[in-house]
Amino acid sequence: MSQRLSAKYLLPLLPLPLLIGCSGAANGVPQQPATQTRYCAQQGLVLQTLGTGGPIAEGNRAGSSNLVWIDGKARFLIDAGPGLFLRYGEAKADFNDLDAILLTHAHGDHVGGLPGLFNSGSFAQRGRALMLIGPKGDANFAGPAELRDRLVGANGALPYLKGFVDGSEEKPVLQISAIDIKKRGLQPMLRDKGIEIDAIAVHHGPVPALAYILRYQDQMIVFSGDQSFMSDDFVAALKDSKPDILVMHNVISMAAGQPRGLHRDGTAIGEAAAAINPKKLLLTHNMKRALDDGPAVMTAIKSSYKGAVTMANDLDCFIADPK
Repeated sequence: MSQRLSAKYLLPLLPLPLLIGCSGAANGVPQQPATQTRYCAQQGLVLQTLGTGGPIAEGNRAGSSNLVWIDGKARFLIDAGPGLFLRYGEAKADFNDLDAILLTHAHGDHVGGLPGLFNSGSFAQRGRALMLIGPKGDANFAGPAELRDRLVGANGALPYLKGFVDGSEEKPVLQISAIDIKKRGLQPMLRDKGIEIDAIAVHHGPVPALAYILRYQDQMIVFSGDQSFMSDDFVAALKDSKPDILVMHNVISMAAGQPRGLHRDGTAIGEAAAAINPKKLLLTHNMKRALDDGPAVMTAIKSSYKGAVTMANDLDCFIADPK
């Protein structure tokens, strides 16, 4: 794995901590998501948490989605949960700048925003193709090709957008990359002008699921996706890689009876973070049951991981500090 990384880019003229949150809570104290527009177009690698909620409509957090800005352009979308249409517009992202959509898995709270994004993008008059990446599907969970065809194919739910499949009506073709989750270790997805993206299979119960590692120059962000404590290969492959940001999902409480075969609880989050050793641990995909049990979750995380922890809100922006 990569040696310790240092970032070169920082927001100009501001005294910065290890990471900058445009808003949000420090040390994992839950707050309501911000409602005002954020603009994260800065030099270097910037993460914007577009949607930080879970699968239940229980507040004003959008479904899971993250936007990666590189040198002022919104280049990569990781997951596309419900509410993406609104948050994408509030972020002032340009569909023409988007290079790839990377899906961690095909649960509705991670892909439910795709129809609105494609419909909006159909007005962009974009010529170049757009990559759609995700795990290979099975009988219960669609892969990226099935999602594309069932949503915007000629026989799909929105056939008037079939140009995303065949290139008609000046629509950008969705180029599919379906990742085999049976393979172990890091799988290269993209190498382009200092940008490197790898995928790695994670355990999310019966669901085909991936995590993603994105590097730009000497900066690195890890997106854990939904995963359980049984994701041993993920931890082993990233051990002591020291990413600038490790994004993990805060889904379950510390109470008995929680679905630990699907998600990491606070203890398992802390153990993974301690092994990977990020500069900052960022908690997102926040469900009410986890937020209500916030002090116990944070205590469990801190029992293993001693670094900084931030609870993300919708539209927050984070950039690494070279210190």
